[in-house]
Amino acid sequence: MGEVLVSTASTDGVFWLVITLLAYAVALKVFRALSGHPLVHPLTITSCIVGLVMWLSDASAGSYRENAALLQWLLGPATVALAVPMFNQWQKIRQLGAPLIISVAVGGIVAPLLAWGVIYLTSAPLAIQMTMLVKSITSPLAMETGAAIGGIPALAAVFVILTGIVGALAAPLTYRTLAVTLPEAQGVALGAVCHAVGTSKALQMGEVQGALATVGLGLNGILTAIILPLFF
Repeated sequence: MGEVLVSTASTDGVFWLVITLLAYAVALKVFRALSGHPLVHPLTITSCIVGLVMWLSDASAGSYRENAALLQWLLGPATVALAVPMFNQWQKIRQLGAPLIISVAVGGIVAPLLAWGVIYLTSAPLAIQMTMLVKSITSPLAMETGAAIGGIPALAAVFVILTGIVGALAAPLTYRTLAVTLPEAQGVALGAVCHAVGTSKALQMGEVQGALATVGLGLNGILTAIILPLFF
């Protein structure tokens, strides 16, 4: 934590922190103005704005990551805060029991393996294949777990973001097409497969969806971080 504060307190650290927060404020305003349309998700717009500033200032990804370390550190507390809707729906979660755990486990296994299969067929380097396996868990866990199994941490973060955005975009149409109307099922699927971005979408859909998405996010993250290093 000390190193994080030191890097953030530097001139570059303050600059990139302000740029990122301003970009997110603009993105959030656009998102709300367009009634929460998934194509203008704040994460997408913020990434584009920050990326443009990085390109104009000739800043490297490593430099940005170092100077914006505080934001990455805050992902931990932000993830913990998702426990609030889970607490409010605790009785419902307890009633689901084993079926809930099985659903998360199946979703957490099938989704990454399907994506890995596509990458494998393209004869991509092994490091990229390994990185794809952590695409469905939240960024801090994905980067650490990806590194542990021979993946590329920076690329893991990119895969995580893309997975979340595509999942949030596809979820409403998928649910309508497959007639998935149960709030619990909607929430678990979004959390287990699309991590924090999916959970954000689930919270927009309702508190039940948000609570179950939080469970899916947490359980899948824990299971993936424990199991993958044992096999790869």
